[in-house]
Amino acid sequence: MKKIIFSGIQPSGNLHIGNYIGAIKQWIYLQQEDNDLIFCVVDLHAITVKQDPKVLREKILEVAALYIACGIDPKKSHIFVQSENHDHSYLAWLFDCITPIGWLNRMTQFKDKSKVQKESTSVGLFNYPALMAADILLYDTDIVPVGEDQTQHVELANHIAEKFNRLYGEIFKYPKVMVDRYSARLMSLQNPLSKMSKSDVNPLGTINILDSTDVIINKIKRAVTDSGTEIVSREDKPALSNLLAIYSKLTGISTIDLEKKYQGVGYGQFKEEMAQAVDQSLAPIRNKFNELMTDKTYLNQVLDEGRDFTISKSNKKILQVKQVVGLGR
Repeated sequence: MKKIIFSGIQPSGNLHIGNYIGAIKQWIYLQQEDNDLIFCVVDLHAITVKQDPKVLREKILEVAALYIACGIDPKKSHIFVQSENHDHSYLAWLFDCITPIGWLNRMTQFKDKSKVQKESTSVGLFNYPALMAADILLYDTDIVPVGEDQTQHVELANHIAEKFNRLYGEIFKYPKVMVDRYSARLMSLQNPLSKMSKSDVNPLGTINILDSTDVIINKIKRAVTDSGTEIVSREDKPALSNLLAIYSKLTGISTIDLEKKYQGVGYGQFKEEMAQAVDQSLAPIRNKFNELMTDKTYLNQVLDEGRDFTISKSNKKILQVKQVVGLGR
């Protein structure tokens, strides 16, 4: 039977190679099978922190263009903007009404971010997982390919589905999470003990998908390394392990083969050749992205079709939910 697959990325900051390797490449692989694939630009999640409205609108189109440039085929997958389907926020409210505060208090991301934001922490950030549960459960999703940091939220979606089903009958499916656990651990080029992130305060730590050739070369050239001279992936060499993982995942060359290739080679030559390989891997994506951004009519058509498809699916689920809850006339 066809499987329904759902995932999404926020249109905030710049998408980096961790997003590409850890999430989007999984999505591309899943297109090879006969599945219903739904990929969302999750703009409602993005506004849990202040966004410039003009920039946000630009980023929404940029993320959609990047999905396609990276290999998401609109003929095989449905791409849409979260806020254009109001069923997401509607179902999130219903989930708010049955989700215990204790469940949301235990969310690791909320605890980490609220420590930084303190009194400015929004209710939206607290309720973020309920909206994510609505995103997933609206479509009877079978598989959710996400980064490792989102697995707790998918587990919560299952708890919410279980509680709703217990209260009102079997309405929601229980989705399974899919994580490429090795790819999900791409680390900062400047601190190999910290995950590569869109919000990294040091821009040298992150390789963005749209970085130019010169920027990529500079970032890899200035990437931290470990003591010694061996170019190997080992627990005591976190920096080299991270660089080899990036090199391997973007080129398809195994880490073992890379270790053999660079045996006895200095860090300088290794970084130079790695930078060339990374740039060659990302250049076709940059070129396709630039082409797409000159034809926003096509991008909007893709998003319109994705919106219409998802609404046709989610409307049926919302009608079912309203009936069992007792809403409406």
